[in-house]
Amino acid sequence: MSRADIASLVVPASPTAAYAALVDPDALVAWLPPTGMTATLRDFDGRVGGGYRMTLTYREEDGAGKTTADSDEVAVHFTVLVPGVRVVEEVDFTSEDPAFAGTMTMTWTLDPVEGGTEVVVRAENVPPGIDPADHQTGLSESLAGLAAYLAAIS
Repeated sequence: MSRADIASLVVPASPTAAYAALVDPDALVAWLPPTGMTATLRDFDGRVGGGYRMTLTYREEDGAGKTTADSDEVAVHFTVLVPGVRVVEEVDFTSEDPAFAGTMTMTWTLDPVEGGTEVVVRAENVPPGIDPADHQTGLSESLAGLAAYLAAIS
């Protein structure tokens, strides 16, 4: 059975603003990297069937990277884009390690709630090489980054 990891957080913004941060290249670089990482994004195409390539680099080399000792590279393809409602992405890691092979599906769902928008991220078909606790922490840190980003631009 494939693994699914889920995290959620209420962010201080409308679903429209939260959606915009999910599909804007400058916003993604600002909020998506988990704590201790930075991001570089290239080849962005914000349409269904489009996507981007992102390199997440650890600030301190710790041997935890999937692509190199200090970085993770992913290719992301948008499969569903419903403004203000949902973003679905297919994510593939660049790695020689078969434990990181396969396509992970990331679904970002936006629901208006009192005080903002509940953002739920569901990662399905998570490669077995990704530690469940580390992934949960990373998802939660990315959501916290999204909340901070949205609070700063409002």
